Amino acid sequence: MYVPPSMRLSREQAWELVERHGFGVLIGPDLEATHLPLLLERSEGECGTLYGHFARANPQWRTLNGNRALAIFSGPHAYISPTWYASRPAVPTWNYLAVHATGRVELLDDEGTRRLLERSLAHFEPALLDSLSREPGYLEKMQAGVVGFRLHIEALEGKAKLGRQRSLADQEGVEAALAESRDPQARQLWHEMQQLTNEESGS
Repeated sequence: MYVPPSMRLSREQAWELVERHGFGVLIGPDLEATHLPLLLERSEGECGTLYGHFARANPQWRTLNGNRALAIFSGPHAYISPTWYASRPAVPTWNYLAVHATGRVELLDDEGTRRLLERSLAHFEPALLDSLSREPGYLEKMQAGVVGFRLHIEALEGKAKLGRQRSLADQEGVEAALAESRDPQARQLWHEMQQLTNEESGS
């Protein structure tokens, strides 16, 4: 991914984006891709580790064990009109946040897959995990239909294309337009911009 220095996210910022926008795309060496939720474990490895699972019927998992793969996470994004800038002339563009995580895939054994399913349920719907744990055999049936894996992250790249190289007046014009937009993605992008600004200013 092309990441100019001024747009590069820190490792911490990249982790935070993955945790907020964890529905990613996993691309294997044969360019097959699967859209799936991925959970980040920051403490495993220098760059962290991603956990997820495939439907057993999805043949992609058979090609991945021990091979390198790329996980892509997309944050909010929005069209940016040149009419929002104070300076002229200007051109339209698209602002966005994204993270690429590259590493080797390791398929999980039955015990590891079971722990992953429990962790996924605890993350997305804790009450469901509690109810399912009282139904004998339910998690086992669920586990039989999936293949768990982890991706040991070797390289982590985060990009924030937010127009922060522009003048303060231009940035304020963009922020005002995004904040007032009817597009949920645009408003979410504005919130992410505010959060990044607050983090970098220490407030």
